[in-house]
Order: sequence, then structure tokens, then C-alpha cells
Amino acid sequence: MHGKILVIDPISTNRIVLKVKLSTAHYSVVQAGSISDALTAIKRTVPDVILTAQELPDGDATSLIERVRKSRQMRDVPMIAFQNEGSNAARLDLLAAGFDDVIAKPFDDVLLLARVRSLVRVCNSAAEWKLRDDTSRALGLAEAPTAFEHAARATIMSSNTTIAKVWTHQLSSLVGITLDMAKPQNGLGPTCDTANGKEPDVFILDMGRENAPEMLRMLAEIRSHSRTRHSGVLVVQSNKDADLASQALDLGASDIMTEGFAAQEMALRIQTLVKRKHIADRLRATVRTGLEAAVCDPLTGLHNRRYAMPHLARIAENAQRSGKPFAVMVADMDYFKHINDVYGHATGDVVLVETAQRLRENLRAVDLVARIGGEEFLVVMPGVGLRNARLAATRLCELIGCAPFQQPDGSGPLTATISIGLAIGDASTFERYGAGNVAAGLLDQADKALYHAKELGRNQVRLSRPAA
Repeated sequence: MHGKILVIDPISTNRIVLKVKLSTAHYSVVQAGSISDALTAIKRTVPDVILTAQELPDGDATSLIERVRKSRQMRDVPMIAFQNEGSNAARLDLLAAGFDDVIAKPFDDVLLLARVRSLVRVCNSAAEWKLRDDTSRALGLAEAPTAFEHAARATIMSSNTTIAKVWTHQLSSLVGITLDMAKPQNGLGPTCDTANGKEPDVFILDMGRENAPEMLRMLAEIRSHSRTRHSGVLVVQSNKDADLASQALDLGASDIMTEGFAAQEMALRIQTLVKRKHIADRLRATVRTGLEAAVCDPLTGLHNRRYAMPHLARIAENAQRSGKPFAVMVADMDYFKHINDVYGHATGDVVLVETAQRLRENLRAVDLVARIGGEEFLVVMPGVGLRNARLAATRLCELIGCAPFQQPDGSGPLTATISIGLAIGDASTFERYGAGNVAAGLLDQADKALYHAKELGRNQVRLSRPAA
């Protein structure tokens, strides 16, 4: 089945007709004749989309959505209301209440199924990100998102500048967002290359029969571009065409206005799309934060061992293919326990953070710097042979030992040093360990060289004996 659809209508014939149409499209359909029946059905199984009649025996569609949205798990489930011949004000009231669409009867079957497919995609995508978010939170990896959100922005795309200006003028007093205009023939470049580098939250495409091929290509480009693929897309038809509308929805349009421009209705739809995008953006940011927390050290901001070891293995694989050497360093703070015992753990943390910053700022962007233990760091330099690696390691030692560290209480600077064990990966290393064991072998060599540096007095670099 493609998804679960809850159909709510007091007239059984209407429910049966809709069930036949949706079942033919391989949807699982649950029926309800009233708000109370619908709420009971929702408790049994959460639908992907809800389709409801405007008038119900125990209330209306607005009452339904108010009660449905009280449930946390139903807060974002897409809902469509069917409207019998009624006023435009009633249509606007339903959209303002939170319905994703209001479809007038009699409706076009092809367009309805396309709209349902579109909303099922939205539901499935949101469910996937929520699942990842829940997993991150369960693992303690995600922090609550901040309340700050960037100012929303919508771009009106029309070949007709006059139309774009009229729409912008009429919308500007209805939506509290930035509105700008673009021509489809200029592509997406100008819309993304803005001063703040932020892509539009919503694209509004002015599509008629004549420019439909151009607008459909633009829609496909928006959905394939890395910067805009999460943006909302509202297609506005100047000529009602169910087949073109269905095609636009299937290509990824988030919403469609088949009756042409209407300022108040468009404003409500834009606000819904902006809200939906901001929720999705927050979910993605939360998951991304969780993933970063899983592979980053929270104190220093460096990568941790979980990230460093697979990355070292990939560097080794690339070195074997290219025939270029690479350097592995294990660095350890000298007498760090003494720093903690004498100056306190707060000072110890400051020393670790400052050490990480000095290492990071004095290595190339391509180099790996990771904190792999309490006061132990790993540095991997791709494409670097013995001579340059030794110079780099010596420079890092001097950067740590020659500049004092400031204590957090301002009581005066203190001096700390670091010892480094160095190992070089080259053709002989692959012969010695075999391709799959080079990373572990070199790390062991560098570790032994580090212990040797400690034995010889600390604050120095020692090369592993097998690489000498």
C-alpha cells in the first residue's frame, strides 16, 4: 500500500466512491462518518492524509481540525477539506484553520490523486526526519533547537514582469516575509546568489498553458538543486488544466492554485509552506547536530576517535591508490595530570581547548586533527613525506610550548608542552602490514614513538623505529 487515507463524510455513498478511487491507486482507506468516529479511527492507526467533508453531523471541518491537532502525533498530518458550492470566505477560513488544501466539488479524479500523492510524500518525509530526530534524542545526541529563525523569503517566478509586480504589491501587506521577483529564463543562480546566501523558502511559479514546459523544467531544477530542493513550491495556474496541475504536483510542487491568482488565498498557502519548511529545517538541523555530536568532541570541537579511525583508514586507502605518502602523529600533553591537580580542571579544560585551536589553525584544511583520548590528539597529514612531516611536528611542539596559556580566573599564565610520536605511511608500510591493517599499524607505531619521546624527556618529536 502507498499510504493510509482517512475519509470522513456523513454520506456513505461519498465515502464508498472515494474509497474505490483511492483503493485503485493502492491506498489503504479507513472510513468515518463523523468527528467522533474519525477520532476513534485515529486512535487505532495514524493516517498519512485526512480527507473530510466540510459539514459533519457533530461539527464542521474547522471543529475537526481543531480536535485532531490537539494530538501531538497528528499535529502535522496533511488534511484536505472538500467544499460544496460555497463562498470564497469559507474557503479562506478553512485554509486559515490549517487545511493543506480545499478542493471544490465536483473534483477532478486525476488532480485529487496527484494532490494525495504529493501530501503522502510530505508526510513520509516528515516521518523519516522525526524518526531520526527521536533516535538522536534517545541517544542523547541532539540538543533542543534555538527559537531563532531567519526571516522568510519567497520568490515570484514569472516571465511577465508586470504580473510579478502586481502579485508582489498585493501580497506585501498580507505576508510578513521578503518578496522578490525572478525570471525563469535566468535560472536559479540569481535567486540563490544573495547577500545572505539564503535560498528562498518558497518559490511561486506563474504557469499558463503557453509557458508550462518552461515552468515544469524550472520546477524540476528547483527540486534537483542542492540549495533549493527543500524549498516550498507553489504553482499558480493562469488557465485551469487538471493534467498540467497533476504533472506539476508529481514533479514536486508543494501546492497548487488551479483557479489563478487570489491574494488572500495565496498568502495563506505561502504561510503554510513557510511554516512547513521551517519545521523541516529544524528537524534536519537537530539531526545534523546529533550526528555531529556523535563524531565530535564537545569540549574542543575536534573530531573524536569514532570519526578519526575510519577517516585514517580512508586516507590510507587513498595513499595506496595514489602512491603518495602520509604522516600519522600521536600528540600527548606533558604532565597534564599535574596541571589538573595544581590549577584545577577548569584550567585543564582551557589548556585542552587552546591546544586544539593551535593545532587546527596551524595545519591544512585537508589534515585530520582529532582528540582521541583525555589529553591525546591525532594528526594525519595526507600527501606528506618524512621531511615535511618532521618539520610540521616540530613546529606544533614549539607552538604549544613557547606560548603560555591563560588561566580562566586571570591568575596568571602557565606553560604546557606536548610530546609527539610520528609515523610515515608509504609503499613499505603497505607491504609490512597489508592494505587492511595499515591504519592500525601506523597508529601503533606513532604511539610507541610517543612513549619514546616521553622517556627521553618530553616536549619533543620522535619518529617510529620501523619508519626510520
